[in-house]
Amino acid sequence: MRDTSARTALASAFILAMALAVAAQQAGVHPLSGRRFAQTMGVEGAEWLDRSERDLEENPDRAIDVLKVEKGATVADVGAGSGYMTVKLAKKVGPQGKVYANDIQQGMLDLLSKRLAKSKITNVSPVLGTQDDPNLPAEALDLVLMVDVYHELSQPQVMLRRIRASLKPGGRLVLLEYRKEDPDIPIRPEHKMSVADAKLEVEAEGFKLARTNEDLPRQHILIFSRP
Repeated sequence: MRDTSARTALASAFILAMALAVAAQQAGVHPLSGRRFAQTMGVEGAEWLDRSERDLEENPDRAIDVLKVEKGATVADVGAGSGYMTVKLAKKVGPQGKVYANDIQQGMLDLLSKRLAKSKITNVSPVLGTQDDPNLPAEALDLVLMVDVYHELSQPQVMLRRIRASLKPGGRLVLLEYRKEDPDIPIRPEHKMSVADAKLEVEAEGFKLARTNEDLPRQHILIFSRP
């Protein structure tokens, strides 16, 4: 009888813990790190994504160089927005490569498609996803890049599991995130990530932090691998 009561109590405690974790995530707080999720940028923010100062503030070409993306690779730009980084990836992988440009807003994908047409880029496939599913092909990707996107995910645990499923064994998930550790970086706190929080949250979903790079003016480059 005592063993049965102990098992019942343990099961009840487990169910309560799971319920609290779900409630925390629904309330916009990550259940592991306590980080509060930022609001998703709407289509009206696309002009900020394409601002002329971005090259100086973020040095995205350096970020691409650090990743050493190979010609012919298959990659995804998750949270691609209007396609600022998508175009850079498309040029890097070349005509034999493939880029999946994912966003949850059709309006962003419409802007991206116009950019691709203007630049005559043909190796990019726009993909409409949801808050918990990027709609990427299974075990097909060498690299998934998320630039100032991860902190906005409202279902980060589920998204990470699905991103992991889309990567080839040994594939990489790369997050570019503004440094939470630096209070002088002029952006709202909820739009920053610390290395510690990112490591805690992402490794919990089956990734391994393989490398961090601090070459960029304001952002961490966090390179995770799928074992």
